[in-house]
Amino acid sequence: MSNRVPKQLLTFMTLAFTFLTGTLSAQSPDLFVPEKTDPAAAGMNPVLLARIPAKMKAFVDEGTAAGFVTIVVRHGHVASLDAVGYEDLEAKIPMRTDTIFRIASMTKSLTVAGVMLLIDEGRLSLLDPVEQFLPEFRAMKVNSCAESHASKGCDPVDASRPITVLDLMTHTSGLPGQGAKGAEPFKSLAERVSMGAQVQLLAQPGTKWIYSQIGYAALGRLIEVCSGKPYQEFLAERLFEPLGMKDTYFFLPPEKQSRLAATYSPDAAGKLVLVPRPAAQGIQVPSPEGGAMSTASDLARFYQMLLNHGTLNGKRILSAAAVEAMTTNQTGDLKDVEFSPGLGMGLSFGVVKDVVGTFRYQSIGTFAKGGAYRTYGWGDPAKDMCGIILFQRTTGGDIAPEITAFSILANAAIQH
Repeated sequence: MSNRVPKQLLTFMTLAFTFLTGTLSAQSPDLFVPEKTDPAAAGMNPVLLARIPAKMKAFVDEGTAAGFVTIVVRHGHVASLDAVGYEDLEAKIPMRTDTIFRIASMTKSLTVAGVMLLIDEGRLSLLDPVEQFLPEFRAMKVNSCAESHASKGCDPVDASRPITVLDLMTHTSGLPGQGAKGAEPFKSLAERVSMGAQVQLLAQPGTKWIYSQIGYAALGRLIEVCSGKPYQEFLAERLFEPLGMKDTYFFLPPEKQSRLAATYSPDAAGKLVLVPRPAAQGIQVPSPEGGAMSTASDLARFYQMLLNHGTLNGKRILSAAAVEAMTTNQTGDLKDVEFSPGLGMGLSFGVVKDVVGTFRYQSIGTFAKGGAYRTYGWGDPAKDMCGIILFQRTTGGDIAPEITAFSILANAAIQH
Protein backbone atom coordinates (compact mmCIF):
# COMPACT_ATOMS: atom_id res chain seq x y z
CA MET A 1 0.00 0.00 0.00
CA SER A 2 1.32 3.46 -0.86
CA ASN A 3 2.01 5.92 1.97
CA ARG A 4 1.82 8.84 -0.44
CA VAL A 5 -0.74 11.51 0.56
CA PRO A 6 -3.17 12.25 -2.31
CA LYS A 7 -2.40 15.54 -4.04
CA GLN A 8 -5.89 16.94 -3.40
CA LEU A 9 -5.66 16.14 0.32
CA LEU A 10 -2.19 17.65 0.56
CA THR A 11 -3.42 20.84 -1.07
CA PHE A 12 -6.38 20.99 1.33
CA MET A 13 -4.11 20.44 4.34
CA THR A 14 -1.75 23.17 3.17
CA LEU A 15 -4.59 25.66 2.70
CA ALA A 16 -6.08 24.74 6.07
CA PHE A 17 -2.72 25.22 7.82
CA THR A 18 -2.19 28.56 6.07
CA PHE A 19 -5.67 29.72 7.08
CA LEU A 20 -5.25 28.57 10.67
CA THR A 21 -1.83 30.14 11.18
CA GLY A 22 -2.98 33.31 9.45
CA THR A 23 -6.04 33.49 11.69
CA LEU A 24 -3.97 32.94 14.83
CA SER A 25 -1.52 35.59 13.70
CA ALA A 26 -4.32 38.07 12.97
CA GLN A 27 -5.75 37.43 16.43
CA SER A 28 -2.42 37.88 18.16
CA PRO A 29 -2.82 40.59 20.81
CA ASP A 30 0.62 41.91 19.89
CA LEU A 31 -0.26 42.46 16.20
CA PHE A 32 -0.90 46.13 15.60
CA VAL A 33 -2.02 47.73 12.34
CA PRO A 34 -2.90 51.39 12.96
CA GLU A 35 -4.78 51.79 9.66
CA LYS A 36 -7.29 49.02 10.49
CA THR A 37 -10.10 50.08 12.85
CA ASP A 38 -12.10 47.68 15.02
CA PRO A 39 -14.01 49.49 17.79
CA ALA A 40 -15.67 46.27 18.97
CA ALA A 41 -12.33 44.55 19.61
CA ALA A 42 -11.23 47.70 21.44
CA GLY A 43 -14.29 47.50 23.68
CA MET A 44 -15.47 50.93 22.57
CA ASN A 45 -18.80 52.31 21.40
CA PRO A 46 -18.64 53.44 17.74
CA VAL A 47 -21.55 55.83 18.17
CA LEU A 48 -19.79 57.60 21.02
CA LEU A 49 -16.48 57.54 19.15
CA ALA A 50 -18.18 59.41 16.31
CA ARG A 51 -18.45 62.37 18.66
CA ILE A 52 -14.70 62.90 18.28
CA PRO A 53 -14.63 63.91 14.58
CA ALA A 54 -17.88 65.81 15.07
CA LYS A 55 -16.32 67.86 17.87
CA MET A 56 -13.14 68.41 15.87
CA LYS A 57 -15.24 69.64 12.92
CA ALA A 58 -16.94 72.09 15.26
CA PHE A 59 -13.52 73.49 16.20
CA VAL A 60 -12.65 73.82 12.51
CA ASP A 61 -15.95 75.60 11.86
CA GLU A 62 -15.25 77.96 14.76
CA GLY A 63 -11.86 78.78 13.22
CA THR A 64 -9.69 77.59 16.11
CA ALA A 65 -7.73 75.16 13.89
CA ALA A 66 -7.41 74.27 10.22
CA GLY A 67 -7.80 70.54 10.75
CA PHE A 68 -7.12 67.53 12.94
CA VAL A 69 -6.07 63.90 12.83
CA THR A 70 -7.03 61.75 15.82
CA ILE A 71 -6.45 58.10 16.64
CA VAL A 72 -7.72 56.06 19.61
CA VAL A 73 -6.29 52.64 20.46
CA ARG A 74 -7.36 50.16 23.13
CA HIS A 75 -6.36 46.56 23.84
CA GLY A 76 -4.04 46.74 20.83
CA HIS A 77 -6.86 47.55 18.41
CA VAL A 78 -7.52 50.87 16.71
CA ALA A 79 -10.97 52.07 17.77
CA SER A 80 -11.00 55.16 15.54
CA LEU A 81 -8.79 57.02 13.08
CA ASP A 82 -10.22 60.27 11.75
CA ALA A 83 -9.12 63.25 9.66
CA VAL A 84 -11.15 66.45 9.80
CA GLY A 85 -10.76 69.86 8.17
CA TYR A 86 -7.82 70.95 6.07
CA GLU A 87 -4.15 70.13 5.74
CA ASP A 88 -3.82 73.51 4.00
CA LEU A 89 -6.59 75.99 4.71
CA GLU A 90 -5.77 78.45 1.93
CA ALA A 91 -5.51 75.80 -0.79
CA LYS A 92 -8.46 73.86 0.70
CA ILE A 93 -6.44 70.64 0.70
CA PRO A 94 -8.40 68.17 2.87
CA MET A 95 -6.75 66.70 5.95
CA ARG A 96 -5.81 63.03 5.50
CA THR A 97 -5.13 60.34 8.07
CA ASP A 98 -1.55 60.11 6.75
CA THR A 99 -0.86 63.86 6.86
CA ILE A 100 2.55 64.60 8.35
CA PHE A 101 2.84 67.03 11.29
CA ARG A 102 5.62 68.83 13.08
CA ILE A 103 5.34 67.15 16.48
CA ALA A 104 7.61 69.60 18.35
CA SER A 105 8.31 68.45 21.93
CA MET A 106 6.75 65.03 21.39
CA THR A 107 10.19 64.48 19.85
CA LYS A 108 11.63 64.39 23.37
CA SER A 109 10.07 60.99 24.03
CA LEU A 110 11.69 59.59 20.87
CA THR A 111 15.04 60.96 22.05
CA VAL A 112 14.64 59.35 25.46
CA ALA A 113 13.73 56.04 23.83
CA GLY A 114 16.99 56.29 21.86
CA VAL A 115 19.00 56.82 25.03
CA MET A 116 17.17 53.96 26.76
CA LEU A 117 18.15 51.64 23.89
CA LEU A 118 21.78 52.40 24.75
CA ILE A 119 21.15 51.99 28.46
CA ASP A 120 19.62 48.55 27.76
CA GLU A 121 22.91 47.67 26.07
CA GLY A 122 25.00 48.84 29.03
CA ARG A 123 26.67 51.72 27.18
CA LEU A 124 25.64 54.22 29.86
CA SER A 125 23.24 54.48 32.80
CA LEU A 126 20.66 56.92 34.09
CA LEU A 127 22.89 58.00 36.96
CA ASP A 128 26.03 58.51 34.90
CA PRO A 129 27.40 62.06 35.01
CA VAL A 130 26.81 63.73 31.65
CA GLU A 131 30.33 65.19 31.83
CA GLN A 132 31.68 61.63 31.50
CA PHE A 133 30.58 61.73 27.85
CA LEU A 134 30.29 65.47 27.19
CA PRO A 135 33.24 67.30 28.81
CA GLU A 136 31.63 70.68 28.18
CA PHE A 137 29.36 70.00 31.18
CA ARG A 138 32.23 69.77 33.66
CA ALA A 139 32.56 72.26 36.53
CA MET A 140 29.16 73.84 35.97
CA LYS A 141 28.38 76.96 38.01
CA VAL A 142 25.02 77.86 39.55
CA ASN A 143 23.62 81.36 39.37
CA SER A 144 23.10 82.01 43.07
CA CYS A 145 20.99 85.08 42.31
CA ALA A 146 18.48 82.86 40.53
CA GLU A 147 18.31 80.53 43.53
CA SER A 148 17.98 83.32 46.10
CA HIS A 149 15.81 85.58 43.88
CA ALA A 150 18.23 88.41 44.55
CA SER A 151 18.80 91.04 41.88
CA LYS A 152 22.50 91.73 42.40
CA GLY A 153 25.56 91.02 44.46
CA CYS A 154 25.45 87.26 43.90
CA ASP A 155 28.50 85.30 42.89
CA PRO A 156 28.10 82.02 41.00
CA VAL A 157 28.66 78.93 43.11
CA ASP A 158 29.85 75.45 42.24
CA ALA A 159 27.24 72.85 41.37
CA SER A 160 26.74 70.50 44.34
CA ARG A 161 27.13 67.48 42.06
CA PRO A 162 27.46 66.69 38.36
CA ILE A 163 24.39 66.69 36.12
CA THR A 164 23.22 63.13 35.42
CA VAL A 165 21.51 61.59 32.43
CA LEU A 166 18.39 61.26 34.60
CA ASP A 167 18.50 64.98 35.42
CA LEU A 168 18.41 65.83 31.70
CA MET A 169 15.47 63.50 31.07
CA THR A 170 13.39 64.88 33.96
CA HIS A 171 14.24 68.57 33.38
CA THR A 172 15.90 68.74 36.81
CA SER A 173 19.44 69.52 35.63
CA GLY A 174 19.17 73.22 36.48
CA LEU A 175 19.97 74.09 32.87
CA PRO A 176 17.97 77.04 31.49
CA GLY A 177 15.41 76.64 28.73
CA GLN A 178 17.86 77.56 25.98
CA GLY A 179 21.60 77.30 25.98
CA ALA A 180 24.10 79.94 24.93
CA LYS A 181 23.94 80.88 21.25
CA GLY A 182 26.81 81.25 18.83
CA ALA A 183 27.31 84.08 16.37
CA GLU A 184 26.75 81.80 13.35
CA PRO A 185 24.28 78.98 12.65
CA PHE A 186 25.55 75.73 14.14
CA LYS A 187 27.08 73.24 11.73
CA SER A 188 26.46 70.15 13.88
CA LEU A 189 24.66 68.93 16.97
CA ALA A 190 28.05 68.61 18.66
CA GLU A 191 28.80 72.29 18.05
CA ARG A 192 25.37 73.36 19.24
CA VAL A 193 25.59 71.43 22.51
CA SER A 194 29.17 72.53 23.16
CA MET A 195 28.17 76.17 22.81
CA GLY A 196 24.86 75.68 24.62
CA ALA A 197 26.61 74.29 27.71
CA GLN A 198 28.35 77.63 28.30
CA VAL A 199 25.67 78.82 30.72
CA GLN A 200 25.13 79.03 34.44
CA LEU A 201 22.63 76.68 36.02
CA LEU A 202 19.45 78.23 37.44
CA ALA A 203 19.28 75.71 40.30
CA GLN A 204 21.35 72.96 41.84
CA PRO A 205 20.97 69.67 39.92
CA GLY A 206 18.02 67.58 41.08
CA THR A 207 16.34 70.31 43.12
CA LYS A 208 13.98 72.09 40.73
CA TRP A 209 11.97 71.41 37.56
CA ILE A 210 13.07 73.76 34.77
CA TYR A 211 11.98 72.87 31.23
CA SER A 212 15.21 72.73 29.26
CA GLN A 213 15.55 72.45 25.51
CA ILE A 214 19.34 72.47 25.63
CA GLY A 215 19.19 69.57 28.10
CA TYR A 216 17.40 67.45 25.52
CA ALA A 217 19.78 68.55 22.79
CA ALA A 218 22.51 67.17 25.06
CA LEU A 219 20.66 63.84 25.23
CA GLY A 220 20.72 63.70 21.44
CA ARG A 221 24.44 64.36 21.51
CA LEU A 222 24.85 61.56 24.08
CA ILE A 223 23.31 59.19 21.55
CA GLU A 224 25.91 60.25 18.99
CA VAL A 225 28.84 59.83 21.39
CA CYS A 226 27.73 56.47 22.77
CA SER A 227 26.56 54.93 19.48
CA GLY A 228 29.11 56.40 17.10
CA LYS A 229 26.31 57.35 14.70
CA PRO A 230 24.54 60.63 13.87
CA TYR A 231 21.55 61.14 16.15
CA GLN A 232 18.88 61.03 13.43
CA GLU A 233 20.42 57.95 11.77
CA PHE A 234 20.52 56.06 15.06
CA LEU A 235 16.83 56.75 15.74
CA ALA A 236 15.86 55.78 12.19
CA GLU A 237 17.76 52.47 12.37
CA ARG A 238 16.98 51.45 15.96
CA LEU A 239 13.52 52.92 16.56
CA PHE A 240 11.62 54.14 13.50
CA GLU A 241 12.39 51.26 11.11
CA PRO A 242 11.80 48.40 13.62
CA LEU A 243 8.50 49.99 14.67
CA GLY A 244 7.36 50.56 11.10
CA MET A 245 7.31 54.34 11.57
CA LYS A 246 7.71 54.92 7.83
CA ASP A 247 6.65 58.59 7.89
CA THR A 248 8.78 59.85 10.80
CA TYR A 249 11.72 62.09 9.93
CA PHE A 250 13.85 65.01 11.04
CA PHE A 251 14.40 66.10 7.45
CA LEU A 252 11.39 65.36 5.26
CA PRO A 253 12.27 63.86 1.87
CA PRO A 254 11.13 65.85 -1.19
CA GLU A 255 8.54 63.26 -2.22
CA LYS A 256 6.70 63.69 1.10
CA GLN A 257 6.81 67.49 1.38
CA SER A 258 3.31 67.80 -0.08
CA ARG A 259 1.90 65.84 2.88
CA LEU A 260 3.22 68.23 5.54
CA ALA A 261 0.41 70.13 7.26
CA ALA A 262 0.55 73.91 7.21
CA THR A 263 1.08 75.70 10.54
CA TYR A 264 -1.10 78.59 11.70
CA SER A 265 -1.05 81.29 14.34
CA PRO A 266 -4.09 83.33 15.42
CA ASP A 267 -3.85 87.07 14.88
CA ALA A 268 -5.14 89.72 17.31
CA ALA A 269 -8.70 89.06 16.14
CA GLY A 270 -8.32 85.30 16.52
CA LYS A 271 -8.17 84.59 12.79
CA LEU A 272 -5.74 81.87 11.72
CA VAL A 273 -2.77 83.23 9.78
CA LEU A 274 -0.37 80.98 7.88
CA VAL A 275 3.10 80.64 9.41
CA PRO A 276 5.66 80.46 6.57
CA ARG A 277 7.75 77.31 6.50
CA PRO A 278 11.37 77.91 7.47
CA ALA A 279 13.74 78.16 4.55
CA ALA A 280 15.95 75.13 3.97
CA GLN A 281 19.49 75.58 5.29
CA GLY A 282 22.66 74.33 3.64
CA ILE A 283 23.63 72.28 6.70
CA GLN A 284 20.81 70.44 8.45
CA VAL A 285 21.22 70.01 12.19
CA PRO A 286 18.63 67.80 13.92
CA SER A 287 16.75 69.04 16.96
CA PRO A 288 16.43 66.23 19.57
CA GLU A 289 14.13 68.40 21.67
CA GLY A 290 11.54 69.22 19.04
CA GLY A 291 12.47 68.67 15.40
CA ALA A 292 10.69 65.46 14.38
CA MET A 293 7.82 65.17 11.92
CA SER A 294 5.40 62.25 12.04
CA THR A 295 1.88 60.93 11.52
CA ALA A 296 -0.83 59.79 13.91
CA SER A 297 -0.35 56.16 12.85
CA ASP A 298 3.40 56.26 13.36
CA LEU A 299 3.06 57.79 16.81
CA ALA A 300 0.39 55.23 17.72
CA ARG A 301 2.94 52.52 16.96
CA PHE A 302 5.38 54.13 19.39
CA TYR A 303 2.80 54.53 22.16
CA GLN A 304 1.46 51.00 21.66
CA MET A 305 5.00 49.67 21.99
CA LEU A 306 5.23 51.40 25.36
CA LEU A 307 1.86 49.95 26.45
CA ASN A 308 3.19 46.53 25.37
CA HIS A 309 6.15 46.95 27.76
CA GLY A 310 8.64 47.42 24.94
CA THR A 311 7.45 45.16 22.11
CA LEU A 312 5.42 45.61 18.94
CA ASN A 313 4.36 42.96 16.45
CA GLY A 314 6.71 40.42 17.94
CA LYS A 315 9.77 42.70 18.00
CA ARG A 316 11.46 43.69 21.23
CA ILE A 317 12.42 47.36 20.98
CA LEU A 318 13.00 48.34 24.61
CA SER A 319 13.25 46.31 27.78
CA ALA A 320 10.21 46.30 30.04
CA ALA A 321 12.41 47.92 32.69
CA ALA A 322 13.27 50.80 30.34
CA VAL A 323 9.59 51.41 29.58
CA GLU A 324 8.75 51.33 33.29
CA ALA A 325 11.41 53.94 33.97
CA MET A 326 10.14 56.17 31.15
CA THR A 327 6.50 56.04 32.21
CA THR A 328 6.84 56.21 36.01
CA ASN A 329 7.04 59.38 38.08
CA GLN A 330 10.74 59.99 38.80
CA THR A 331 10.46 63.36 40.55
CA GLY A 332 8.53 62.42 43.68
CA ASP A 333 6.64 65.37 45.13
CA LEU A 334 8.58 68.04 43.25
CA LYS A 335 6.27 70.98 42.51
CA ASP A 336 5.35 72.77 39.27
CA VAL A 337 6.14 69.82 37.01
CA GLU A 338 5.21 69.53 33.29
CA PHE A 339 2.96 72.61 33.28
CA SER A 340 -0.08 70.90 34.83
CA PRO A 341 -1.37 70.17 38.35
CA GLY A 342 -1.32 66.58 39.55
CA LEU A 343 1.58 65.51 37.34
CA GLY A 344 4.95 64.03 38.15
CA MET A 345 7.79 63.67 35.66
CA GLY A 346 8.77 60.44 33.99
CA LEU A 347 11.51 60.34 31.38
CA SER A 348 10.15 62.98 28.98
CA PHE A 349 6.54 62.21 29.92
CA GLY A 350 4.29 63.92 32.40
CA VAL A 351 2.77 61.19 34.61
CA VAL A 352 -0.62 61.55 36.33
CA LYS A 353 0.00 61.02 40.04
CA ASP A 354 -3.00 62.74 41.63
CA VAL A 355 -6.73 63.15 40.94
CA VAL A 356 -6.06 66.82 40.23
CA GLY A 357 -4.40 65.68 37.01
CA THR A 358 -7.31 63.53 35.79
CA PHE A 359 -9.36 66.37 34.33
CA ARG A 360 -9.13 64.58 30.98
CA TYR A 361 -10.63 61.31 32.32
CA GLN A 362 -7.13 59.82 32.43
CA SER A 363 -6.22 57.23 35.05
CA ILE A 364 -3.54 57.60 37.70
CA GLY A 365 -0.34 56.44 36.01
CA THR A 366 -1.22 57.81 32.57
CA PHE A 367 1.86 59.13 30.75
CA ALA A 368 1.51 61.98 28.26
CA LYS A 369 3.46 64.45 26.16
CA GLY A 370 2.46 67.47 24.12
CA GLY A 371 4.16 69.70 21.58
CA ALA A 372 4.25 73.42 20.91
CA TYR A 373 2.34 73.08 17.65
CA ARG A 374 -0.54 71.46 19.52
CA THR A 375 0.31 67.82 19.12
CA TYR A 376 -0.41 65.51 22.04
CA GLY A 377 -0.34 61.82 22.93
CA TRP A 378 -1.12 59.80 26.02
CA GLY A 379 -0.90 56.19 27.16
CA ASP A 380 -3.13 54.88 29.95
CA PRO A 381 -1.87 51.51 31.26
CA ALA A 382 -4.90 51.06 33.56
CA LYS A 383 -7.26 51.22 30.56
CA ASP A 384 -4.76 49.66 28.13
CA MET A 385 -5.39 52.66 25.90
CA CYS A 386 -3.59 55.40 24.02
CA GLY A 387 -4.66 58.39 21.97
CA ILE A 388 -3.00 60.86 19.62
CA ILE A 389 -4.31 64.24 18.44
CA LEU A 390 -2.41 66.27 15.87
CA PHE A 391 -3.06 69.80 14.64
CA GLN A 392 -0.83 72.77 13.87
CA ARG A 393 -1.33 76.00 15.81
CA THR A 394 1.32 78.01 17.60
CA THR A 395 -0.72 78.86 20.70
CA GLY A 396 -2.93 77.05 23.16
CA GLY A 397 -0.60 75.15 25.46
CA ASP A 398 -0.94 71.56 26.65
CA ILE A 399 -4.31 72.49 28.16
CA ALA A 400 -5.73 73.53 24.78
CA PRO A 401 -9.51 72.87 24.79
CA GLU A 402 -9.23 70.74 21.66
CA ILE A 403 -6.85 68.35 23.42
CA THR A 404 -9.00 68.14 26.54
CA ALA A 405 -12.17 67.51 24.49
CA PHE A 406 -10.48 64.72 22.53
CA SER A 407 -9.25 62.93 25.64
CA ILE A 408 -12.61 63.17 27.42
CA LEU A 409 -14.61 61.96 24.41
CA ALA A 410 -12.22 59.07 23.81
CA ASN A 411 -12.36 57.90 27.41
CA ALA A 412 -16.14 58.37 27.55
CA ALA A 413 -16.52 55.98 24.61
CA ILE A 414 -15.19 52.98 26.55
CA GLN A 415 -17.93 50.35 26.60
CA HIS A 416 -16.43 47.49 28.56
